[in-house]
Amino acid sequence: MDKGKKRLAVLVGCNYPNTQHELHGCINDVVAMRDMLLERFGFDPSHVQLLIDAPGSSVMPTGANIKAALNKMLNQAEAGDVLFFHYSGHGTRIPSLKPGHHFRQDEAIVPCDFNLITDVDFRKLVNQLPKGASLTILSDSCHSGGLIDKEKEQIGPSTVKNTTSSVSYKAKRIPLESILEHLTSLTSINTSDIGTHLLEYFGADASLKFRIPLLESDLFKSLKADEGILLSGCQANETSADMNAIEGGGKAYGAFSNAVQMVLKGNSGELSNKQVVMMARKVLETRGFEQHPCLYCSDENADVTFLWQPEVEVEPH
Repeated sequence: MDKGKKRLAVLVGCNYPNTQHELHGCINDVVAMRDMLLERFGFDPSHVQLLIDAPGSSVMPTGANIKAALNKMLNQAEAGDVLFFHYSGHGTRIPSLKPGHHFRQDEAIVPCDFNLITDVDFRKLVNQLPKGASLTILSDSCHSGGLIDKEKEQIGPSTVKNTTSSVSYKAKRIPLESILEHLTSLTSINTSDIGTHLLEYFGADASLKFRIPLLESDLFKSLKADEGILLSGCQANETSADMNAIEGGGKAYGAFSNAVQMVLKGNSGELSNKQVVMMARKVLETRGFEQHPCLYCSDENADVTFLWQPEVEVEPH
């Protein structure tokens, strides 16, 4: 079978304009990635969907719209296809609902309407992949390490402690307290349980994490050596940087998205997922950023070429 019969992508950039959480580089990040996908990786423009919260956007990057775009992409996928999701925007951490994990926190991204998409939602997507297809997620958001629930860590938390950034930037995170405050203003319910607010306001469009009974959460166990690949902009306990035009030397961008662009532009040959993450780490370190990109995937996919699916071997009958 040909490598990558179809190449499908969903690119999401959330700048949260005219809010206290406004970012500046996220739309630039995904527009630059779209150009890279078309020019270097052979994506068809009709197979690349862009969701941005710019004024006048036809499809806003709400939680429901992002999940609809991802599900549509998954439903089109066949063996040998390469699927890609790039998210640039805020991330957050929420209390874990897993039994015995009361003090643990789980990762989520923050769409423009605050309808959180969680690590469980991404695990479900990965489990839906047809055999022989892959889903690569590049998340340029705070706390993005571990965004695919139960995915194996390949390049994890750095041993470097208490590094201080030598650059000025805005962190791509919204604290849970701020999200609760916003949702409370929508639901008028007096509770600190975020799931209650999300279920009340978004109903069936809320994250699976809050909609399925805990006893059924086993439905979303990781599959052995699955085809999910996460390149995260930072460790689960770190923030990712958003640079405005002044800080970014004339152009606003996300530090991790920009580092990946620099790595790809500086290396015309094939790069493995592991190489992309390690090189992006080096770029960020050299430029004075304190975040450490991570890689989560199977052992085999760590060495697979970034966005280039290996041939599917047909099993003998």
